[in-house]
Amino acid sequence: MNKTLCRFLLTFLFALTFCLTTASAQSSSAPEASSQRPIVLHAARLLDIESGKIISPGEVLVRGDKIAEVGQSVAHPADAQSIDLGDTTLIPGLIDAHVHLFLHPGNEGSQTVDESVPQRTILATLAARDDLMAGFTAERDMGTEGAGSADTAVRNAINRGLIPGPRMRVSGNAISILGGHEDAIGFNPAQHVLSNADYANTTDELIETIREQHKEGSDFVKIYETGRDSLRDGKFSTPYQYTEAQLSAAVQEAARLGTKVGVHCMGEPGALYAAKAGVESIDHAAQLSDETMRLMREKDIPAIPTFAIFEYFADHAETPAAAKAEHAMLDYHAEQFKKQMAAGIPFAVGSDVGPFPHGTQARELVLMVKYGMSPLKALQSDMLEGAKVLMWQGKIGDLKPGYFADIVAVPGNPLDDISVTQKVSFVMKDGVVYKQ
Repeated sequence: MNKTLCRFLLTFLFALTFCLTTASAQSSSAPEASSQRPIVLHAARLLDIESGKIISPGEVLVRGDKIAEVGQSVAHPADAQSIDLGDTTLIPGLIDAHVHLFLHPGNEGSQTVDESVPQRTILATLAARDDLMAGFTAERDMGTEGAGSADTAVRNAINRGLIPGPRMRVSGNAISILGGHEDAIGFNPAQHVLSNADYANTTDELIETIREQHKEGSDFVKIYETGRDSLRDGKFSTPYQYTEAQLSAAVQEAARLGTKVGVHCMGEPGALYAAKAGVESIDHAAQLSDETMRLMREKDIPAIPTFAIFEYFADHAETPAAAKAEHAMLDYHAEQFKKQMAAGIPFAVGSDVGPFPHGTQARELVLMVKYGMSPLKALQSDMLEGAKVLMWQGKIGDLKPGYFADIVAVPGNPLDDISVTQKVSFVMKDGVVYKQ
C-alpha cells in the first residue's frame, strides 16, 4: 500500500470515528427540541422582577419558545406537560453582560499564545454550556482575546441548536491602541507576539475596524478605553486610550450599523469621555467623577462593576505582594461602588468570567449585595438593565406573556438570600428544558 493511500485511509477512518462519536454524544446528551405541547411550570414562589413582589404559588404557561401566561394559577391545557419544581422560586434567566467564553483559568497572556483558535473555540463551546447550566440564559461576550470572530461561530451554533449555550451578543476581538491594554506587554518584543485586541490608533482606523468586525458577524463593539491601572498610597490612576471625539465617532458608526459600544473603563478621565460619547455601558468602573455619574444618570448608561474578577485575582495572586495590591484594588472599588449607588446611577451585572471558572459567575450577585446593594436591586440590575445592555429589552429579563421562555428556578427565596442564585436547579431557554 503506498503512502498516499495509507494517509487517505487514516484520514477517512479518523473522520468517520469523529462523526460517529459526535452523533452518539448528541443523541445521548442534547436536550430534546421543544415540542408543540405546552408546558406548565409550578413552584412554591415566583418573582415579579419589576415590582419586587413574590407570588405564591407561582405558575408559568409556556407555548413554544414564549411565555403565554404568568400568575398564581395559569391555564392547564389538556395536552400540557406539567413540571412541579417544589420549594423553589421561578425567576427570569440570569444575564451576564460581561463574559469571555474564550478564556479559562490560568495565565491569560500565555494561553492565548499557546492554544490555537480551534482549540480555544472548542473550549468556548464548553464554557457556553457551563454558563447555561448555571442559569445564565443570555450573555454578552466582551472580546475573544485574540480569537477574532470565532465567537460568531459559537453564537451561530447555539442559535441553530447545535450546541447548548446562552443567547449571545458577541464582539469578536476588542479594539485597542498600539501598546495599549491587551497588547502583549511584557513579552520579548523580538517575538512580535500578537495583540489580543484589534489595533485602531486613529478615528479612521476605529471606523474601519468596526466595519470589518461587523462584516465578520459582531453584534456590538467592545473598546478598551483605559489601562493599565495603578493604586498608590490610595490614589487611583488609569490612562485613557481614546479621546471623546474618537469614542463619539465609534458610537456614531455603531449606531449606523444598528448596534452599540461597550467600553472597558476603570476610571477617569476615560469614563467621562465615554459618558459624553454616549456608550452603552462602562464596564469595571472603579472610579467615576461626579460629572460622569451625572451624565450616566441622564443618559441611562449603566456601570458594570465586575467584582467577581477582582476578588478572584486577589485570592489567586502569585505572590503575597501581588495579593496585597489586588485586595487593595478590590477594597477601593467597593468603596467607590457605595458612592456610585448613592449617586443613583444605573447598574447592570457582569462578572468578567473566563479567567475564573465558567458557571460560577453568580458570585457577582453575591458580591454586589455584600458591598451594599439589596438583593432585589441586584436582580433588577441583572435582568432589567441587562436586557437593555444586550439590546433585548422587552424580550428577556422578565416573566411576562410574549417574552422568550428563559426561566430558571432557585431554592428558597432570592430576596432573602441572594446566594441561592449559585444553586440553580432548573434551566429553560427558548421553552427548552436544559436542566431539571
